[in-house]
Amino acid sequence: MGTAEDYEEVLKGKYPAKAHAKKVADWIIANGGDKTGTIYLEAQKSRLLEDNDEAAPFRQRRFFYYLSGCNLSDSYLTYDIGSEKLTLFIPPIEPDEVIWSGLPMTVEEAKQKYDVDEVKTTVEVNSHLASTSTSAQTTIFAIPEQVSDDITFLSYKQKNFDLLKSAIETCRVTKSDYEVALLRKANVISTAGHINVMKAAPKAKNETELEAVFIKSCLERNAKNQSYHSIVATGENGATLHYTPNNAPIENQNLLLLDAGCEWENYCADITRTFPLKGEFTDESLGIYKIVQEMQKQTIAVLKEGVLWDGVHELAHKVLIDGLLKLGILKGSADEILKARTSVAFMPHGLGHYLGMDTHDTGGNANYQDTDSMFKYLRVRGNLPARSVITVEPGCYFCRFIIEPYLKDPKQAKYIDKDVLDRYWSVGGVRIEDNILITKDGHENLTPTPKEIDEVLKIVKSG
Repeated sequence: MGTAEDYEEVLKGKYPAKAHAKKVADWIIANGGDKTGTIYLEAQKSRLLEDNDEAAPFRQRRFFYYLSGCNLSDSYLTYDIGSEKLTLFIPPIEPDEVIWSGLPMTVEEAKQKYDVDEVKTTVEVNSHLASTSTSAQTTIFAIPEQVSDDITFLSYKQKNFDLLKSAIETCRVTKSDYEVALLRKANVISTAGHINVMKAAPKAKNETELEAVFIKSCLERNAKNQSYHSIVATGENGATLHYTPNNAPIENQNLLLLDAGCEWENYCADITRTFPLKGEFTDESLGIYKIVQEMQKQTIAVLKEGVLWDGVHELAHKVLIDGLLKLGILKGSADEILKARTSVAFMPHGLGHYLGMDTHDTGGNANYQDTDSMFKYLRVRGNLPARSVITVEPGCYFCRFIIEPYLKDPKQAKYIDKDVLDRYWSVGGVRIEDNILITKDGHENLTPTPKEIDEVLKIVKSG
């Protein structure tokens, strides 16, 4: 699966589109699909902004990219399952467009760049579809709502719009060596951004300044897209799980929670670090940081192929309860507190999610209808396969909106010491998040971002 040192060597090769196509086809066949059928996918269309002649931001369809490695808009692909032939269709050269935008990629260039068997232009899509279904018994597999009006499947006996999306979503959970290398690179670039924010924090006057530092660090390293909208939250803003204004003035807050990651070739880093803006924890913030650090250490330590993620999430809550009991925020029996789900007031989200081309990647089988508050927002349920990549992001938050209803509920309030709790509102929230590759015998942390207390404080003070 490569190492931190050789990911650049792996990335000198081609994105493994054909291996992905075969993996998807095998899943389709295993789930009752036609082994002589054809897979059909379309790229994202180029669009203009509403009421404007400016191009809208482009984000490639992940289903298309998984079987092509191609970031061009207005493209198509087919994969003939029987012959294992992958064909890519790219836009032809339009002379009028060349004047404004320069020469687009040619068919010859695409053949060199992408891991496909044949490259044609998009004007040939319908004729190609007619020629690949010479047998009257074949099936076309496509995704609903992702088939253009001018595309015809008349020559196919059957159209199956049910299997392909599920096939790709399932196959994406386990990563190839190339995908792991993409994730490593996204993590390395994002780490530079996190370190630069740590250094800039002591002199920053506003959260927005620090968001700019992170984005600048990514852009300088040619990572032009963010995996998601960064969370740059000082003080009590860190208690909002998906805080996005990132515009509060920095005054007397102690902590900054930075949840930020870039994309590299559509693959996402998702990293959170929490640290004191001036390089010194308060007693309260240090106590919470150490609890969250211990939550992460213990949960990462048990990760390996086949581990039940639900159980790892529960372990995080057990460590959280023990820590909050020692600080005096919680009181009573640890077992009773776990059973009462009181700790959900302090960590209402799940321990993590799959990671890949999407920050919250496919295949997690979440159950948001679960009546158990501890598991309701857990984005991954079940056993983790080898080669999956999952975030481990325990946290502890002091959100009045969430905790105050617990204080008003006698069944919950008896486990919370309000007088001790009142000293912790200013902490806001602490979260530490790494991206973990699951292996047969254990795991590998893809995130090199500093998080040990002494190292983080040293970096902040160096700024």
